[in-house]
Amino acid sequence: MYTTPEQLNSANKANVETLLTIANTAFASAERLAALNLNTARVLLEDAVGNAKALMSVKDVQGFMGMQTTLTQPTLEKAVAYSRSVYEIATQTQEELGKVFEGQFAEMNKNVSTALDQAAKNAPAGSDVAVAAVKSAIAAANSAYDSMSKAARQVAEMTEANVAAATSATVKAVGAAKAKKAA
Repeated sequence: MYTTPEQLNSANKANVETLLTIANTAFASAERLAALNLNTARVLLEDAVGNAKALMSVKDVQGFMGMQTTLTQPTLEKAVAYSRSVYEIATQTQEELGKVFEGQFAEMNKNVSTALDQAAKNAPAGSDVAVAAVKSAIAAANSAYDSMSKAARQVAEMTEANVAAATSATVKAVGAAKAKKAA
């Protein structure tokens, strides 16, 4: 029932590894977001300069109206692509962190189960009922955790499908509006 220095050392190493994994995941995601934001800012600046030059070359109102339609479509498409990329980075980060936390939860369950088994071996006679009650409570908590995890995955899948559908619909609607104005 006593914890040995080797067990403490092993647990500490595992905790440090977990923290490093979490930190590396967070830094990788932050790096991807920063790169995405820098690239987006660069493209927006280039587009703004190009758009300003194009607008300065317009000679009449009809040309201005036609230019407005021409400039709106690429900007909207880039905004949709940016949103899609941010969502992808966030989803991947959440999945990676979820795997880490699930592994930690499984390890904690294993350790609690081992400790309970050790306690049951050393417990006085008649304490079987208390140990069984604790094991039953742990099993119920595990079942609730599994149910919540499954529900969260289903919500994430539905959200991803809805975001993809909304993005596709937006791009199609803008494309249809552009085609209609051009006709």
